[in-house]
Amino acid sequence: MNKKASPERVWREYEKGVAYNNSLNLYEQVKKNENFYIGRQWEGLCAPDLAKPVINVLRRVVSYFISMIVSDDVGATLTPFDQYNEKGAKILERELEKILEQSDIKSLARSALRDSAVDGDGAIYFYFDPKGKNPDGSTGRVRGEVIAAYDVHYANPYLNDVQAQPYIIVSSRRQLGEVKHMAHTGVRERIRPDHDSNRYNIGKKEDDMVTVLTKFWREGELIYCSKSTRDVLLQPPICTGLSRYPVAVMPWESVKNSCRGVSALGAMIPNQIAINQLFAMAIHHVKSQAFPKIIFDATKIKAWSNKVGQAIGTQGNPNDAVAGSFKAQDMSDQVLTLIDKLTQSTLEFMGASDAALGNVRPDNTSAIIATQKASSMPLEIQRLNFYRFTEDCLRIICDIVTTSYGFRRVGDEYFDFSRMSESSVELKVDVGAATYWSELMQMQTLDNLFSQGIITDAVTYLEQVPDRYVRGKAKLIESLKEKITASPPDKV
Repeated sequence: MNKKASPERVWREYEKGVAYNNSLNLYEQVKKNENFYIGRQWEGLCAPDLAKPVINVLRRVVSYFISMIVSDDVGATLTPFDQYNEKGAKILERELEKILEQSDIKSLARSALRDSAVDGDGAIYFYFDPKGKNPDGSTGRVRGEVIAAYDVHYANPYLNDVQAQPYIIVSSRRQLGEVKHMAHTGVRERIRPDHDSNRYNIGKKEDDMVTVLTKFWREGELIYCSKSTRDVLLQPPICTGLSRYPVAVMPWESVKNSCRGVSALGAMIPNQIAINQLFAMAIHHVKSQAFPKIIFDATKIKAWSNKVGQAIGTQGNPNDAVAGSFKAQDMSDQVLTLIDKLTQSTLEFMGASDAALGNVRPDNTSAIIATQKASSMPLEIQRLNFYRFTEDCLRIICDIVTTSYGFRRVGDEYFDFSRMSESSVELKVDVGAATYWSELMQMQTLDNLFSQGIITDAVTYLEQVPDRYVRGKAKLIESLKEKITASPPDKV
Protein backbone atom coordinates (compact mmCIF):
# COMPACT_ATOMS: atom_id res chain seq x y z
CA MET A 1 0.00 0.00 0.00
CA ASN A 2 1.17 3.49 -0.82
CA LYS A 3 2.00 5.16 2.49
CA LYS A 4 0.41 8.41 1.29
CA ALA A 5 -2.96 6.63 1.06
CA SER A 6 -2.99 4.70 4.34
CA PRO A 7 -6.23 5.39 6.26
CA GLU A 8 -4.35 6.29 9.44
CA ARG A 9 -2.15 8.85 7.69
CA VAL A 10 -5.01 10.38 5.70
CA TRP A 11 -7.11 10.69 8.86
CA ARG A 12 -4.26 12.44 10.71
CA GLU A 13 -3.91 14.87 7.81
CA TYR A 14 -7.66 15.43 7.88
CA GLU A 15 -7.58 16.15 11.64
CA LYS A 16 -4.74 18.59 11.02
CA GLY A 17 -6.97 20.47 8.57
CA VAL A 18 -9.88 20.45 11.05
CA ALA A 19 -7.59 21.80 13.77
CA TYR A 20 -6.53 24.67 11.53
CA ASN A 21 -10.18 25.49 10.80
CA ASN A 22 -10.93 25.47 14.52
CA SER A 23 -8.02 27.81 15.15
CA LEU A 24 -9.82 30.30 12.89
CA ASN A 25 -13.17 29.56 14.56
CA LEU A 26 -14.29 28.79 11.01
CA TYR A 27 -17.10 26.34 11.71
CA GLU A 28 -18.85 28.57 14.26
CA GLN A 29 -18.39 31.61 12.04
CA VAL A 30 -19.95 29.79 9.08
CA LYS A 31 -22.92 28.72 11.22
CA LYS A 32 -23.43 32.29 12.40
CA ASN A 33 -23.12 33.72 8.87
CA GLU A 34 -25.60 31.19 7.47
CA ASN A 35 -28.10 31.90 10.25
CA PHE A 36 -27.96 35.63 9.72
CA TYR A 37 -28.25 35.28 5.96
CA ILE A 38 -31.35 33.07 6.02
CA GLY A 39 -33.02 35.03 8.86
CA ARG A 40 -32.26 32.96 11.97
CA GLN A 41 -30.97 36.02 13.75
CA TRP A 42 -32.42 35.39 17.21
CA GLU A 43 -31.38 31.77 17.53
CA GLY A 44 -30.31 30.76 21.04
CA LEU A 45 -31.91 33.74 22.81
CA CYS A 46 -34.25 32.91 25.71
CA ALA A 47 -36.63 35.89 25.96
CA PRO A 48 -40.22 34.64 25.59
CA ASP A 49 -41.81 38.03 26.35
CA LEU A 50 -39.72 39.97 23.86
CA ALA A 51 -40.74 40.41 20.23
CA LYS A 52 -38.03 39.18 17.85
CA PRO A 53 -38.24 41.19 14.60
CA VAL A 54 -35.81 40.46 11.77
CA ILE A 55 -34.82 43.42 9.58
CA ASN A 56 -32.57 41.40 7.27
CA VAL A 57 -30.29 44.07 5.84
CA LEU A 58 -27.45 41.61 5.22
CA ARG A 59 -29.44 39.28 2.97
CA ARG A 60 -30.52 42.14 0.73
CA VAL A 61 -26.96 43.38 0.32
CA VAL A 62 -25.50 39.93 -0.37
CA SER A 63 -28.26 39.17 -2.89
CA TYR A 64 -27.42 42.45 -4.63
CA PHE A 65 -23.72 41.51 -4.72
CA ILE A 66 -24.45 38.10 -6.26
CA SER A 67 -26.83 39.47 -8.88
CA MET A 68 -24.33 42.15 -9.91
CA ILE A 69 -21.51 39.64 -10.39
CA VAL A 70 -23.45 36.92 -12.24
CA SER A 71 -25.30 39.33 -14.53
CA ASP A 72 -22.77 38.64 -17.30
CA ASP A 73 -22.48 35.44 -19.32
CA VAL A 74 -19.56 33.03 -19.59
CA GLY A 75 -17.86 31.91 -22.79
CA ALA A 76 -14.76 29.86 -23.62
CA THR A 77 -12.49 30.14 -26.64
CA LEU A 78 -9.77 27.61 -27.51
CA THR A 79 -6.86 28.72 -29.64
CA PRO A 80 -4.55 25.96 -30.99
CA PHE A 81 -0.79 26.44 -30.88
CA ASP A 82 -0.45 24.89 -34.32
CA GLN A 83 -2.74 24.67 -37.35
CA TYR A 84 -3.08 20.88 -37.10
CA ASN A 85 -5.08 21.21 -33.89
CA GLU A 86 -7.45 23.88 -35.20
CA LYS A 87 -10.25 21.40 -35.92
CA GLY A 88 -9.73 19.67 -32.58
CA ALA A 89 -9.85 23.02 -30.76
CA LYS A 90 -13.21 23.82 -32.33
CA ILE A 91 -14.61 20.40 -31.37
CA LEU A 92 -13.31 20.74 -27.82
CA GLU A 93 -14.72 24.27 -27.58
CA ARG A 94 -18.18 23.06 -28.61
CA GLU A 95 -17.92 20.19 -26.12
CA LEU A 96 -17.13 22.62 -23.30
CA GLU A 97 -20.19 24.71 -24.19
CA LYS A 98 -22.30 21.54 -24.22
CA ILE A 99 -21.03 20.53 -20.75
CA LEU A 100 -21.77 24.01 -19.40
CA GLU A 101 -25.41 23.55 -20.39
CA GLN A 102 -25.98 19.84 -19.73
CA SER A 103 -24.24 19.74 -16.35
CA ASP A 104 -25.67 23.13 -15.32
CA ILE A 105 -22.23 24.45 -14.47
CA LYS A 106 -23.43 28.06 -14.53
CA SER A 107 -25.98 27.32 -11.81
CA LEU A 108 -23.31 25.57 -9.75
CA ALA A 109 -21.05 28.60 -10.14
CA ARG A 110 -23.82 30.88 -8.84
CA SER A 111 -24.32 28.61 -5.82
CA ALA A 112 -20.59 28.62 -5.13
CA LEU A 113 -20.59 32.42 -5.43
CA ARG A 114 -23.37 32.58 -2.84
CA ASP A 115 -21.30 30.38 -0.49
CA SER A 116 -18.30 32.62 -1.09
CA ALA A 117 -20.24 35.76 -0.14
CA VAL A 118 -21.84 34.20 2.96
CA ASP A 119 -19.22 31.75 4.23
CA GLY A 120 -16.01 33.28 2.89
CA ASP A 121 -15.23 30.60 0.27
CA GLY A 122 -17.16 28.72 -2.41
CA ALA A 123 -16.04 25.45 -3.98
CA ILE A 124 -17.04 23.05 -6.78
CA TYR A 125 -15.80 19.47 -7.05
CA PHE A 126 -15.70 18.00 -10.57
CA TYR A 127 -15.60 14.32 -11.52
CA PHE A 128 -16.15 12.02 -14.48
CA ASP A 129 -19.23 9.80 -14.35
CA PRO A 130 -18.51 6.82 -16.67
CA LYS A 131 -22.16 5.67 -16.52
CA GLY A 132 -23.71 9.07 -17.16
CA LYS A 133 -25.89 9.23 -20.27
CA ASN A 134 -25.55 12.00 -22.83
CA PRO A 135 -28.36 13.24 -25.12
CA ASP A 136 -26.56 11.78 -28.16
CA GLY A 137 -26.62 8.29 -26.62
CA SER A 138 -22.97 8.16 -25.56
CA THR A 139 -21.96 7.29 -22.01
CA GLY A 140 -19.60 9.15 -19.73
CA ARG A 141 -20.02 12.79 -18.78
CA VAL A 142 -18.50 15.47 -16.59
CA ARG A 143 -20.42 16.35 -13.45
CA GLY A 144 -19.95 19.01 -10.82
CA GLU A 145 -20.99 19.29 -7.19
CA VAL A 146 -21.00 22.32 -4.92
CA ILE A 147 -19.24 21.47 -1.67
CA ALA A 148 -18.56 23.43 1.50
CA ALA A 149 -15.15 25.06 1.22
CA TYR A 150 -14.27 23.97 4.77
CA ASP A 151 -14.55 20.37 3.52
CA VAL A 152 -11.43 20.96 1.42
CA HIS A 153 -8.34 20.51 3.58
CA TYR A 154 -4.91 21.58 2.37
CA ALA A 155 -1.39 20.35 2.97
CA ASN A 156 -0.20 23.93 3.40
CA PRO A 157 -2.90 26.09 5.05
CA TYR A 158 -0.84 29.24 4.46
CA LEU A 159 -1.01 28.86 0.66
CA ASN A 160 -4.16 30.06 -1.10
CA ASP A 161 -3.40 28.44 -4.49
CA VAL A 162 -5.19 25.08 -4.74
CA GLN A 163 -3.14 23.78 -7.66
CA ALA A 164 0.15 24.52 -5.86
CA GLN A 165 -0.71 22.30 -2.88
CA PRO A 166 1.23 19.03 -2.37
CA TYR A 167 -2.10 17.35 -1.56
CA ILE A 168 -5.72 18.17 -0.80
CA ILE A 169 -8.35 16.15 1.07
CA VAL A 170 -12.07 16.45 0.30
CA SER A 171 -14.27 15.23 3.18
CA SER A 172 -17.90 14.20 2.75
CA ARG A 173 -20.64 12.55 4.78
CA ARG A 174 -22.12 9.34 3.36
CA GLN A 175 -24.66 6.82 4.58
CA LEU A 176 -23.24 3.70 6.18
CA GLY A 177 -24.78 1.33 3.62
CA GLU A 178 -23.39 3.36 0.71
CA VAL A 179 -19.89 3.36 2.20
CA LYS A 180 -19.97 -0.38 2.86
CA HIS A 181 -20.98 -0.94 -0.76
CA MET A 182 -17.86 0.99 -1.84
CA ALA A 183 -15.54 -1.22 0.26
CA HIS A 184 -14.30 -4.76 -0.30
CA THR A 185 -16.22 -7.59 1.33
CA GLY A 186 -13.51 -8.43 3.86
CA VAL A 187 -13.36 -4.96 5.45
CA ARG A 188 -17.01 -3.91 5.44
CA GLU A 189 -17.55 -4.93 9.05
CA ARG A 190 -14.76 -2.60 10.17
CA ILE A 191 -16.59 0.48 8.88
CA ARG A 192 -18.26 2.32 11.74
CA PRO A 193 -20.47 5.43 11.75
CA ASP A 194 -19.00 8.59 13.23
CA HIS A 195 -20.24 12.06 14.16
CA ASP A 196 -19.21 15.42 12.75
CA SER A 197 -20.49 18.34 14.80
CA ASN A 198 -18.73 20.95 12.68
CA ARG A 199 -21.23 20.92 9.83
CA TYR A 200 -24.03 23.44 9.50
CA ASN A 201 -27.66 22.42 10.08
CA ILE A 202 -27.03 18.78 11.01
CA GLY A 203 -29.16 16.61 13.24
CA LYS A 204 -28.26 15.90 16.83
CA LYS A 205 -27.81 12.19 16.11
CA GLU A 206 -26.28 10.66 12.99
CA ASP A 207 -26.16 6.94 13.68
CA ASP A 208 -25.81 5.91 10.04
CA MET A 209 -23.35 8.49 8.63
CA VAL A 210 -19.66 8.00 7.88
CA THR A 211 -16.94 10.52 7.00
CA VAL A 212 -15.33 9.61 3.68
CA LEU A 213 -11.99 11.22 2.81
CA THR A 214 -10.95 11.59 -0.82
CA LYS A 215 -7.28 12.45 -1.04
CA PHE A 216 -5.62 13.89 -4.14
CA TRP A 217 -1.87 14.29 -4.40
CA ARG A 218 0.62 15.11 -7.10
CA GLU A 219 3.36 12.79 -8.33
CA GLY A 220 5.30 14.49 -11.08
CA GLU A 221 2.79 16.09 -13.44
CA LEU A 222 -0.10 13.73 -12.69
CA ILE A 223 -2.74 13.60 -9.94
CA TYR A 224 -3.31 10.45 -7.87
CA CYS A 225 -6.40 9.70 -5.81
CA SER A 226 -7.58 7.41 -2.99
CA LYS A 227 -10.68 7.10 -0.78
CA SER A 228 -10.79 5.98 2.83
CA THR A 229 -12.62 6.22 6.14
CA ARG A 230 -11.00 6.48 9.52
CA ASP A 231 -9.94 2.82 9.54
CA VAL A 232 -10.65 1.38 6.08
CA LEU A 233 -9.22 1.98 2.61
CA LEU A 234 -12.20 2.15 0.24
CA GLN A 235 -10.32 2.82 -3.01
CA PRO A 236 -6.63 2.00 -3.52
CA PRO A 237 -4.43 4.72 -5.00
CA ILE A 238 -5.01 5.23 -8.72
CA CYS A 239 -3.56 7.62 -11.27
CA THR A 240 -6.39 9.84 -12.49
CA GLY A 241 -4.41 11.03 -15.50
CA LEU A 242 -5.36 14.60 -14.60
CA SER A 243 -2.84 17.38 -14.38
CA ARG A 244 -5.04 19.54 -12.12
CA TYR A 245 -6.83 18.98 -8.84
CA PRO A 246 -10.55 18.64 -9.70
CA VAL A 247 -11.55 21.30 -7.16
CA ALA A 248 -12.08 25.00 -7.87
CA VAL A 249 -12.28 27.41 -4.93
CA MET A 250 -13.31 31.07 -4.85
CA PRO A 251 -12.56 33.26 -1.80
CA TRP A 252 -14.71 36.35 -1.40
CA GLU A 253 -11.86 38.34 0.12
CA SER A 254 -8.41 36.76 0.34
CA VAL A 255 -6.50 36.80 3.59
CA LYS A 256 -2.73 37.04 3.64
CA ASN A 257 -0.96 33.79 4.57
CA SER A 258 -4.24 31.85 4.76
CA CYS A 259 -6.08 29.40 2.51
CA ARG A 260 -9.43 30.68 3.83
CA GLY A 261 -11.26 33.78 2.73
CA VAL A 262 -13.45 36.30 4.54
CA SER A 263 -17.16 36.66 3.84
CA ALA A 264 -19.02 39.81 2.85
CA LEU A 265 -21.31 39.89 5.89
CA GLY A 266 -19.26 38.54 8.79
CA ALA A 267 -17.96 41.92 9.93
CA MET A 268 -21.43 43.51 9.75
CA ILE A 269 -23.25 41.01 11.99
CA PRO A 270 -22.91 43.30 15.09
CA ASN A 271 -24.67 46.04 13.10
CA GLN A 272 -27.48 43.64 12.22
CA ILE A 273 -27.81 42.61 15.88
CA ALA A 274 -28.01 46.25 16.99
CA ILE A 275 -30.74 47.01 14.41
CA ASN A 276 -32.80 44.02 15.52
CA GLN A 277 -32.38 44.83 19.21
CA LEU A 278 -33.44 48.45 18.77
CA PHE A 279 -36.50 47.36 16.81
CA ALA A 280 -37.35 44.78 19.47
CA MET A 281 -37.13 47.33 22.29
CA ALA A 282 -39.16 49.85 20.27
CA ILE A 283 -41.88 47.26 19.73
CA HIS A 284 -41.80 46.35 23.43
CA HIS A 285 -42.17 50.02 24.42
CA VAL A 286 -45.13 50.53 22.09
CA LYS A 287 -46.86 47.37 23.32
CA SER A 288 -46.41 48.24 26.99
CA GLN A 289 -46.63 52.04 27.02
CA ALA A 290 -48.53 53.28 23.98
CA PHE A 291 -52.00 52.37 25.28
CA PRO A 292 -53.54 54.26 28.26
CA LYS A 293 -53.38 52.60 31.67
CA ILE A 294 -56.60 52.22 33.70
CA ILE A 295 -56.31 53.59 37.27
CA PHE A 296 -59.09 52.86 39.80
CA ASP A 297 -59.65 53.11 43.56
CA ALA A 298 -58.94 49.61 44.89
CA THR A 299 -60.79 50.37 48.15
CA LYS A 300 -64.06 50.88 46.25
CA ILE A 301 -63.59 48.50 43.28
CA LYS A 302 -62.20 45.05 44.00
CA ALA A 303 -61.33 44.17 40.40
CA TRP A 304 -61.49 45.84 37.00
CA SER A 305 -62.82 44.21 33.85
CA ASN A 306 -62.64 45.40 30.24
CA LYS A 307 -65.30 43.03 29.02
CA VAL A 308 -68.09 44.78 27.14
CA GLY A 309 -71.31 45.16 29.14
CA GLN A 310 -69.99 43.41 32.26
CA ALA A 311 -71.12 44.93 35.60
CA ILE A 312 -68.50 46.16 38.06
CA GLY A 313 -69.34 46.15 41.75
CA THR A 314 -68.42 49.22 43.83
CA GLN A 315 -68.62 50.31 47.45
CA GLY A 316 -69.98 53.77 48.04
CA ASN A 317 -70.64 56.40 45.43
CA PRO A 318 -69.92 55.04 41.90
CA ASN A 319 -69.00 58.51 40.68
CA ASP A 320 -66.10 58.58 43.13
CA ALA A 321 -65.02 55.07 42.15
CA VAL A 322 -64.84 55.63 38.39
CA ALA A 323 -61.31 55.00 37.16
CA GLY A 324 -59.17 57.43 35.26
CA SER A 325 -56.55 56.79 32.58
CA PHE A 326 -52.83 57.46 32.42
CA LYS A 327 -50.57 57.57 29.32
CA ALA A 328 -46.80 57.33 29.60
CA GLN A 329 -44.45 59.58 27.67
CA ASP A 330 -43.86 58.78 24.02
CA MET A 331 -40.72 56.97 22.95
CA SER A 332 -37.85 59.25 21.97
CA ASP A 333 -37.45 59.85 18.23
CA GLN A 334 -33.76 59.15 18.67
CA VAL A 335 -34.48 55.41 18.58
CA LEU A 336 -35.97 55.42 15.09
CA THR A 337 -33.34 57.90 13.92
CA LEU A 338 -30.60 55.61 15.18
CA ILE A 339 -32.19 52.58 13.45
CA ASP A 340 -32.32 54.44 10.14
CA LYS A 341 -28.76 55.68 10.59
CA LEU A 342 -27.47 52.20 11.39
CA THR A 343 -29.27 50.71 8.39
CA GLN A 344 -28.01 53.34 5.95
CA SER A 345 -24.47 53.19 7.30
CA THR A 346 -24.41 49.39 7.02
CA LEU A 347 -25.65 49.52 3.43
CA GLU A 348 -23.17 52.23 2.43
CA PHE A 349 -20.12 50.66 4.06
CA MET A 350 -20.94 47.30 2.47
CA GLY A 351 -21.13 49.05 -0.91
CA ALA A 352 -24.90 48.99 -1.49
CA SER A 353 -26.21 52.54 -1.58
CA ASP A 354 -29.80 53.57 -2.36
CA ALA A 355 -28.85 54.27 -5.97
CA ALA A 356 -27.31 50.83 -6.37
CA LEU A 357 -30.37 49.14 -4.88
CA GLY A 358 -32.77 51.23 -6.99
CA ASN A 359 -34.23 53.24 -4.10
CA VAL A 360 -34.18 56.53 -5.97
CA ARG A 361 -36.65 58.48 -8.09
CA PRO A 362 -35.77 58.24 -11.80
CA ASP A 363 -35.64 62.00 -12.39
CA ASN A 364 -32.30 61.91 -14.17
CA THR A 365 -31.61 58.59 -15.90
CA SER A 366 -28.01 59.37 -16.86
CA ALA A 367 -27.11 60.38 -13.33
CA ILE A 368 -28.72 57.26 -11.89
CA ILE A 369 -26.82 54.98 -14.29
CA ALA A 370 -23.56 56.75 -13.52
CA THR A 371 -24.20 56.43 -9.80
CA GLN A 372 -25.03 52.73 -10.09
CA LYS A 373 -21.85 52.08 -12.07
CA ALA A 374 -19.82 53.97 -9.48
CA SER A 375 -21.52 52.00 -6.70
CA SER A 376 -20.60 48.69 -8.32
CA MET A 377 -16.89 49.55 -8.50
CA PRO A 378 -16.10 48.10 -5.04
CA LEU A 379 -17.25 44.72 -6.42
CA GLU A 380 -14.60 44.65 -9.14
CA ILE A 381 -12.20 42.60 -7.01
CA GLN A 382 -14.89 39.99 -6.35
CA ARG A 383 -15.93 40.09 -10.00
CA LEU A 384 -12.36 39.34 -11.08
CA ASN A 385 -12.20 36.55 -8.47
CA PHE A 386 -15.35 35.06 -9.97
CA TYR A 387 -13.91 35.28 -13.48
CA ARG A 388 -10.76 33.50 -12.32
CA PHE A 389 -12.88 30.90 -10.53
CA THR A 390 -14.88 30.31 -13.73
CA GLU A 391 -11.67 29.96 -15.70
CA ASP A 392 -10.39 27.40 -13.17
CA CYS A 393 -13.64 25.44 -13.57
CA LEU A 394 -13.32 25.38 -17.36
CA ARG A 395 -9.68 24.33 -17.22
CA ILE A 396 -10.57 21.46 -14.89
CA ILE A 397 -13.43 20.39 -17.20
CA CYS A 398 -11.08 20.55 -20.18
CA ASP A 399 -8.57 18.43 -18.27
CA ILE A 400 -11.22 15.80 -17.46
CA VAL A 401 -12.54 15.74 -21.04
CA THR A 402 -9.14 15.23 -22.64
CA THR A 403 -8.25 12.57 -20.07
CA SER A 404 -11.49 10.56 -19.80
CA TYR A 405 -13.50 11.02 -23.01
CA GLY A 406 -11.20 9.09 -25.29
CA PHE A 407 -12.40 8.15 -28.77
CA ARG A 408 -16.08 8.97 -29.15
CA ARG A 409 -18.66 10.15 -31.63
CA VAL A 410 -19.07 13.91 -32.07
CA GLY A 411 -21.89 14.83 -34.43
CA ASP A 412 -21.41 12.87 -37.66
CA GLU A 413 -17.81 11.88 -37.01
CA TYR A 414 -15.51 10.35 -34.40
CA PHE A 415 -12.85 12.25 -32.54
CA ASP A 416 -10.05 11.25 -30.17
CA PHE A 417 -10.14 13.74 -27.30
CA SER A 418 -6.90 12.38 -25.86
CA ARG A 419 -5.06 14.21 -28.67
CA MET A 420 -6.17 17.51 -27.19
CA SER A 421 -4.37 18.48 -24.00
CA GLU A 422 -3.83 21.79 -22.28
CA SER A 423 -0.32 21.84 -23.70
CA SER A 424 -1.64 21.74 -27.28
CA VAL A 425 -4.25 24.49 -27.02
CA GLU A 426 -4.52 27.84 -25.32
CA LEU A 427 -7.70 28.20 -23.27
CA LYS A 428 -9.06 31.73 -23.29
CA VAL A 429 -12.03 32.29 -21.02
CA ASP A 430 -14.03 35.38 -21.92
CA VAL A 431 -16.40 36.33 -19.13
CA GLY A 432 -18.76 39.25 -18.97
CA ALA A 433 -20.36 41.76 -21.26
CA ALA A 434 -17.11 42.04 -23.25
CA THR A 435 -17.80 38.59 -24.72
CA TYR A 436 -21.17 39.62 -26.09
CA TRP A 437 -19.81 42.95 -27.29
CA SER A 438 -16.85 41.35 -29.08
CA GLU A 439 -19.17 38.90 -30.86
CA LEU A 440 -21.41 41.73 -32.05
CA MET A 441 -18.36 43.64 -33.27
CA GLN A 442 -17.14 40.51 -35.04
CA MET A 443 -20.49 40.06 -36.80
CA GLN A 444 -20.59 43.71 -37.84
CA THR A 445 -17.04 43.52 -39.21
CA LEU A 446 -17.78 40.31 -41.11
CA ASP A 447 -20.91 41.83 -42.64
CA ASN A 448 -18.96 44.89 -43.79
CA LEU A 449 -16.17 42.78 -45.28
CA PHE A 450 -18.66 40.56 -47.10
CA SER A 451 -20.78 43.44 -48.40
CA GLN A 452 -17.70 45.30 -49.67
CA GLY A 453 -16.43 42.24 -51.51
CA ILE A 454 -13.30 41.77 -49.42
CA ILE A 455 -14.67 38.36 -48.38
CA THR A 456 -16.25 36.68 -51.39
CA ASP A 457 -16.42 33.08 -50.20
CA ALA A 458 -19.59 32.19 -48.25
CA VAL A 459 -17.82 29.27 -46.56
CA THR A 460 -15.08 31.53 -45.21
CA TYR A 461 -17.71 33.96 -43.97
CA LEU A 462 -19.71 31.26 -42.15
CA GLU A 463 -16.61 29.71 -40.57
CA GLN A 464 -15.90 33.02 -38.82
CA VAL A 465 -19.46 33.48 -37.54
CA PRO A 466 -19.91 32.49 -33.85
CA ASP A 467 -21.78 29.19 -33.59
CA ARG A 468 -24.64 30.56 -31.49
CA TYR A 469 -25.71 32.97 -34.25
CA VAL A 470 -26.33 30.33 -36.94
CA ARG A 471 -28.10 27.11 -35.99
CA GLY A 472 -26.73 24.10 -37.88
CA LYS A 473 -23.71 26.03 -39.14
CA ALA A 474 -21.60 22.90 -39.69
CA LYS A 475 -24.21 21.28 -41.95
CA LEU A 476 -24.66 24.52 -43.86
CA ILE A 477 -20.91 24.80 -44.48
CA GLU A 478 -20.74 21.16 -45.53
CA SER A 479 -23.63 21.68 -47.96
CA LEU A 480 -21.93 24.72 -49.51
CA LYS A 481 -18.66 22.82 -49.93
CA GLU A 482 -20.47 19.93 -51.65
CA LYS A 483 -22.22 22.39 -53.96
CA ILE A 484 -18.92 24.06 -54.87
CA THR A 485 -17.30 20.69 -55.53
CA ALA A 486 -20.18 19.44 -57.69
CA SER A 487 -20.54 22.61 -59.82
CA PRO A 488 -18.38 22.77 -63.02
CA PRO A 489 -15.64 25.42 -63.13
CA ASP A 490 -16.38 28.69 -64.85
CA LYS A 491 -15.34 28.90 -68.50
CA VAL A 492 -12.63 31.40 -69.27
